[in-house]
Amino acid sequence: MATLMTERKRSALTRGRLPRYTPWVIAIGAIIVAAALMSLIGFNVFGWAVLSAVLFTVANVVSAAVVEGRRKATDKMMTSLVLGAFLVALLPLISVIWTVLVNGVPGLLTPGFLSTSMNGVTGAVDNASVKDGTPVLGGVYHALMGSVLITLWATIISVPVGLLTAIYLVEYSAGNKFSKVITFLVDVMTGIPSIVAGLFAAAFFAMILGPGTKTGFVAAVALSVLMIPVVVRSSEEMLKIVPNELREAAYALGVRKWRTILKVVIPTAISGIASGVTLAIARVIGETAPLLVTAGFATTINMNVFAGWMSSLPTFIYTQIMTPTSPSNADPSTQRAWAAALLLIILVMLLNLGARMVARLFAPKTGR
Repeated sequence: MATLMTERKRSALTRGRLPRYTPWVIAIGAIIVAAALMSLIGFNVFGWAVLSAVLFTVANVVSAAVVEGRRKATDKMMTSLVLGAFLVALLPLISVIWTVLVNGVPGLLTPGFLSTSMNGVTGAVDNASVKDGTPVLGGVYHALMGSVLITLWATIISVPVGLLTAIYLVEYSAGNKFSKVITFLVDVMTGIPSIVAGLFAAAFFAMILGPGTKTGFVAAVALSVLMIPVVVRSSEEMLKIVPNELREAAYALGVRKWRTILKVVIPTAISGIASGVTLAIARVIGETAPLLVTAGFATTINMNVFAGWMSSLPTFIYTQIMTPTSPSNADPSTQRAWAAALLLIILVMLLNLGARMVARLFAPKTGR
């Protein structure tokens, strides 16, 4: 009896194995069968993809159960579920990127789009371009420069404040009550809606400069309110992982604390701090609501953040969609909006790639 049970256990672990090409054969069969079934009830790409995935999962699990046993079948079922969840999470991102690419590339490649502003572009100009079939006039240069300047000033404001706050929390506070209050406020600021930051900046400068004050600097202050908690959190975590042995070695040599922080701690953590700042910039560069109430929008180039309304890429997209230059022919405005959206996505992707490159560039050299 014991020998029989041993043989059964051994056979359950040493069952036959399916060929490596089996998943491909099952996938092709599932796609064909799903296409045939969808043609009977009305073909649609989304339904076809979902039905193909379901058929593939069922066939894959059943074939594994028959040939390889229950253990392999359970393993393949869980693998299929995890892969399916990953694809479900990936589909919206792919859909957004594809839609923006299809609609934005023609406008982005239009001559002069990146080097001209909307100055002089009226409804009559758009009507004429639609009627004559000529390239759409007007560009995004003024909005691009506005986004760069506003984000630059927001970074100048938020990085020193955020970094110094993180240094205090890690190096000086020793977990006192004041540091707990700061940590709580930083956590609260992390979750505030962006429009609240915009209203705060608008109300603050309205008290100082008068109601209706809209400049690029006011917008930069609003964005810095959103950036500071991100910079504090990322810098704090990077400073915490600096080994205490480095600090103690500096103290043993008689180096003062502030100099140890400046010459030892910060250089060791600079890669994480720099990448955190870059990600904070990527987080705020696409904000729209704060800029609408703090910087407004303009059709001309304004390089002075301290005077006059200033456009940015998000507000440019918003105004082109909501208030087309020519209400009777909205296609040129829509084309410009899609092109600006694609440009904004490209900037965010470049910032994220830059964060990775900065982290590698400034990573401490271990010599190993």
